[in-house]
Order: sequence, then structure tokens, then C-alpha cells
Amino acid sequence: MSSQEPPRPSRPTVGPSNALEFPRFAGLTTFARLPRSVDVPDFDVAVIGAPFDSGVSYRPGARFGPAAIRQGSRLLKPYNPALDVLPFAACQVVDAGDLGLNPFDIGEAMRQVEEGLRELTGDGRLAVTIGGDHTVALPALRVAHALHGPVALVHFDAHLDTWDTYFGEPYTHGTPFRRAAEEGLLLRDASAHVGIRGPLYDPRDLVDDARFGFTIVHCAEIDDLGVRGVVERVRERVRDAPVYLSIDIDVLDPAYAPGTGTPESGGMTSRELLGMLRGFDGLNIVGADVVEVAPAYDHAEITSIAAATVTYELVSLLAKGRAS
Repeated sequence: MSSQEPPRPSRPTVGPSNALEFPRFAGLTTFARLPRSVDVPDFDVAVIGAPFDSGVSYRPGARFGPAAIRQGSRLLKPYNPALDVLPFAACQVVDAGDLGLNPFDIGEAMRQVEEGLRELTGDGRLAVTIGGDHTVALPALRVAHALHGPVALVHFDAHLDTWDTYFGEPYTHGTPFRRAAEEGLLLRDASAHVGIRGPLYDPRDLVDDARFGFTIVHCAEIDDLGVRGVVERVRERVRDAPVYLSIDIDVLDPAYAPGTGTPESGGMTSRELLGMLRGFDGLNIVGADVVEVAPAYDHAEITSIAAATVTYELVSLLAKGRAS
């Protein structure tokens, strides 16, 4: 920051609209009706949209995910009792709007995500990216690596997303973490997939994934481990490393998240996912994303409300860590 810019406030100057004074179905269309980044002198944590779905392999529509998550976030309130934090009072949280992404050129869109997040997270700010398909996680990890060095990736998903190509294309929503491993963005043997389930293309998919340094907590294991056991296993894996959390909403069973591009039966409940995220309190979280919300396949805002609540938990973790 230049000497002419105002200092960063130690407490927020603007918070979300008060739902006891102004109805939640009205007012700002920002996430949780937070102020826009342009409306405050500075900020600590931002929610930013990445409306992009040109990397999908089945259902399109995640380009409308950021808007749907913002709509679902109207139900949120300022105090998070599970983490005992007032995230919007602990530090200045804003909605930074949407990145302008090229819908016809995957490579160009990835460059735009990377450039936008580099600018947004300069000077130590933190961001939660709402998507959008999972392709956007790769440029987000590039930015996290540039700021923090190799990171431990904790990836919630029904799918590995470490495949090589789709129809010869190396950059899709099914390939970001293979590319991230190849680029040296991840801490080897400190990253984990959680919630993996469903059929694979070949047994070698699991061999390749292990070669990239991942461990897997399969969704079926949650029955025996429970939420606490999964949290302990992941925390033991990442220890004190900088952590990037990537949440594909299809980690949830279609009963809890029908509005997604590649649904898989036998997934987590929303309660299990939220409990696991809350169990990461105290980790060195340096960035996060919530992706693959495709509202055209949703019903009664089930998926968008779940994704908005997941985003709220992530913002709460970042704000609490920032304030401590």
C-alpha cells in the first residue's frame, strides 16, 4: 500500500445489512449482503466470484453458481456459534464481485483468474473463490503458491480431479490437481482428498493419484471414522503447513446438492461437511474455493443454500484466524 492510501481498519467500518431492520429478501445482492470491496477503504477477507464453466465434462451451468450462492447467502446471520466468531466484526469482509472471464478460451480464463486473485490477495488479504467449475482451482493454487510456497491441499469432492486430459484437453474441471502437482504447487505427502466415491475409468487412476502425493479418505470410510476421525486424519496430514481448501459441492450426496454438474450417489450429508470444516479451526488456511454449483439443476435452492453455508464457514475460519 502507498503512504497516501488510508490505513487498514482494525475493525470493520461497514458490515452486512441488519436483517432485523431490513428484510433479508431485499437489499444488496452481495454475499451475505456484505459491502462491496469498492465501498470500503480496505479489507481483510473477500468473497469473489469466478463465473466459468467451459471446463465441464457433463452438465454445464456452473457459470451461474456465484449468483446462486449469493442468493442462498441471504439466510446467513452475523454470529457463527459453532466457531464462536462474529466473522464480519472480527475483520473487514467484503464481496469483491465477479472476475471477468473469457467463456470461449479456457487458457485465457485461467490467466484472468490468476491475475484477478493476485491483485485481490496482495498485501496479505485472503479470498474465498465461489465458482464456477473446478478448473478455476488451478490458477487459485498458483496464486497461493506465489504467496506462501507449496501448500497442503485439502480437497472435498466425489472425484479425484487428477486425470490427465479430456479429449486431449489438459485444463478441465477433472484435471486441476494433476497439473498443480506437476507444477510443484502442492506439498507432497501433505495433501488429501475427502469424500471420493463412485466408479473410476481404470485402477491406474488410484495409482497415479498416490504418485502425486495424495491420501484419500473415501466417502464410505466416514461411516467408521465419523466426522471427528476424518478431521483428525486430515489435521495429522497437513500439520502446520499452509492449507488451501477446495470444496466441490458434489462431495455432498445429490439429496443435499442436486444442483451440480457431475452428481454421484452415496455422498456426505451437509452436516458432515460443515462439521469437518469447523474441525479445521486453527489450521493455517491461506485460501479456499467452493465450486460446481449449477443452479439450473437445483430445487428450492437446496444446493445454493448449502454452498452459501459452506462459504460462510470458510469465511469464518479465515476471519477468526486473521483476528487471532
